[in-house]
Formats: sequence, C-alpha cells, structure tokens
Amino acid sequence: MLNAGVLGAGHLGKIHLRLLNQSEKYNLVGFYDADEANGKRVEAEFGFKFFNSIDELIDAVDMIDIVTPTLSHYNCAKQAIAKGKHVFIEKPITNTVEEAEHIRQLLSEHNLRGQVGHVERFNPAYLAIKDDIKSPMFIETHRLAEFNPRGTDVPVVLDLMIHDIDIVLSVVKSKVKHISASGVSVISDTPDIANARIEFENGCVANLTASRISLKKMRKARFFQKDAYISVDFLEKKCEVVKMKDAPETPGDFDMVLQNAEGVKKQIYFDNPKVADNNSILDELETFAHAINTNTTPIVTLHDGTEALRVATQIIACF
Repeated sequence: MLNAGVLGAGHLGKIHLRLLNQSEKYNLVGFYDADEANGKRVEAEFGFKFFNSIDELIDAVDMIDIVTPTLSHYNCAKQAIAKGKHVFIEKPITNTVEEAEHIRQLLSEHNLRGQVGHVERFNPAYLAIKDDIKSPMFIETHRLAEFNPRGTDVPVVLDLMIHDIDIVLSVVKSKVKHISASGVSVISDTPDIANARIEFENGCVANLTASRISLKKMRKARFFQKDAYISVDFLEKKCEVVKMKDAPETPGDFDMVLQNAEGVKKQIYFDNPKVADNNSILDELETFAHAINTNTTPIVTLHDGTEALRVATQIIACF
C-alpha cells in the first residue's frame, strides 16, 4: 500500500480523505490544512491525523494529494516533488500554464508520477460510451450549476468549463485551430457565464457553455460523428448512443429507416451500453496508485491537465 497524505481539508479535501482512508491501495497517513482550526475540527470529527506543517506530512508519505485552492497548487507540488513524492493535483492543475509546464519538467527530472483530477474521465456514463466516440465533428456541452460562493475566486471557465475542455481534448485527435468566446460577470468579480467555440484543424467544432448562476444543475455533452449521435449526462450518469447503418433491402416492420435527398437509405438503431456503478473520485485515485506501482502512464496526465488549462486560459483571454 502507498502511504498517502492530503493537502487541504475543505469540502473536496474531506471527500478525498474519506476515500483514501477506505481504499485498499492506500494507507492514509494524515493531512495538512493551512487553517489550523479547521484542521483540528476535521481531525476531531473523522479521526484523521492532522500534521502541523506541509514538510512534516510530505516526509511521512509516498504520495501527496493536493486539494488546496488553485493558487497554491504550484508551490505544494514543488515541495512534494523536491522530496521525491508522487503528486495527485486537483483541477485546474495550476494557476498558470507556465507553472504547469514547470511541474511537468520537475516530475520528469525526478522520475515521478503525476495525475490531474479531471474526474469526469471516470464518470461511469462517459466510461460506458467513450469507445464509441470516434472522430467527432461537432460537440456541444452544457455545464450549469446553482450559485455557490465556493469556487468563485476563479472564472467559471476554470471552475466548471475546464471539465468539458478536458473531455473534448481527450476525444478530438487534432490540434486547436481557433478559439472564440464570451463571458459575463453577474455576481462575482470574474465571469459567471461563459460560452466558447473551439475549432480544430481537422474541422471538428466544439461549442461549450458553462454557468454557475443557473436555477438548475446540468452536465451534458453531445457528440456528433459520421453515422452516430452520442449523448452523455454526467450528472444523472446516463448515456444514449444512436447509430446509423445501411438499410436492409427489405426492412422489418419495426425498423426505423431514413432516406436522404439522393435516395440513400439508412437504418437507425440504438446501441446503449450498460452504465456500471462506481465512485469516480475513488477510481481516479486508485488508478493513480496503479500507475505508480506499475510505473505506467496515469490516465489523466499532467500534459492533459496542462493542455486543458492552456485552452481555458485562451478562452478567458477572449473576454
């Protein structure tokens, strides 16, 4: 088992603590939080050991799980890597692309493993259909949330949209050609609503919308490709796959057949895979343990996290 320590005991940090504690791949050594009063409360409530300093915790573990505010990711990661520790970093990877690239360089120099917490890659609905997504040419995503003061220290692009940016970049095997975007600040000092259009060199277009002042929650993505339509509901953990194939000469009574202007007939059929039940955060943490133990590449690399941040930064620059 890998000895693990957590930096940050806020809302998400407490979830990570609980999951690492129940994991069979980790031995949770303890945690550090800059707010000593909060650290003592978490220690008293859950029984996890509270360390008085970052260095003391880093020295006691093999892997550091960084769940602190984004502005501190860079310094936390640097400290851990300097002491030869593997790092799991919540999204966004760092505050700037330059910081992210430096962390990648340090990990490489020290021959350590790193993973970024883009948890939607482990969403069971996405896992059920990701192999069906092949060369999408149009993608549309909506990620809407009710207002919550937590996370408003950064634009909605870094708070919410970055999840979908990572998903899009992971399925479109082409370089970004052009980005246009708009954002509006309603409650916060940074944009609360944003829309971005990402054009890729292969012709694919992705239209992303994110809002943190909506009346209802929504986390959906739709992928359109040759002869297929695929939708994912990340919130409800549901998916739908609609495919087309050449229609048979003699369609059955219940076959759905479409005919285009050129007379070509296509049969529509549904191929919806089963969505397995899982805990996405636990899965991302345990696959990272597997990457460390087997010296293999993590599922969400620091390169992935850096590229998602790079695109997010370009989107914000459009505002």
